[in-house]
Amino acid sequence: MAESYGSQAERYDRARPRYPQALVDRIVAAGPGSDVLDVGIGTGIVARQFQAAGCTVLGVDVDERMAEWARRHRGLEVEVAAFEAWDTRGRAVDAVVSGQTWHWVDPVAGAAKAAEALRPGGTLAAFWNVDQPPPDLAEAFAAVYRRVMPDSLAARRWTAGSDGYATLCTRAADGMRAAGGFDEPEQWRFDWERSYTRDEWLDQLPTTGDHSQFPPAQLAELLAGVGAAVDARGGGFTMRYATLAVVAARTDTA
Repeated sequence: MAESYGSQAERYDRARPRYPQALVDRIVAAGPGSDVLDVGIGTGIVARQFQAAGCTVLGVDVDERMAEWARRHRGLEVEVAAFEAWDTRGRAVDAVVSGQTWHWVDPVAGAAKAAEALRPGGTLAAFWNVDQPPPDLAEAFAAVYRRVMPDSLAARRWTAGSDGYATLCTRAADGMRAAGGFDEPEQWRFDWERSYTRDEWLDQLPTTGDHSQFPPAQLAELLAGVGAAVDARGGGFTMRYATLAVVAARTDTA
């Protein structure tokens, strides 16, 4: 599934939410310098935020289509590899970041590779945007998924809520501990909001979870049902987001 998003790279780049500036600033301030490695760079959403903060960014992605889109349309330097097998070639960076992608990486092998790439005192930061719609709308969404695609990952997401992301954070922290070479991981949280129209929400929805693998007829039925639920609330809504980050500093071995 990690390699399925490149089929709609332009939509992904256009519709996916960004990350809080406070998160970017805190990661940059925590490291010894401004060289950043973006794991699962995708179209460069995270990378561009770090570039805007004055960083030099190198990306790694398993999906050649995403990598090519980021190179061609965003001018980013991207290497194609599974991060666990990526060759550092002796290069070192001040921060390894991963936005909405660390769950595709083996948590122990990935942390070990990050430790190999980081300078002493450098930062490993894995983070996720957790969407929290109004409760009545969340239930309406869940009802649509239960009717159309009850066994999908997306359907389970609406019943698990933020608990699923808490599990991802725990796995990431445990992986950093098991890999060694890091101080005790910290967990950060940033709360923010974004307003969506019906069309904006439906635009980004196919870029999440396993939607890209739905049969076209079922995807169309699902989008119609979700759109009707948003229409019933006046055609738009405000999404509350919590950006959850697991962050650890590379042990000073110099």
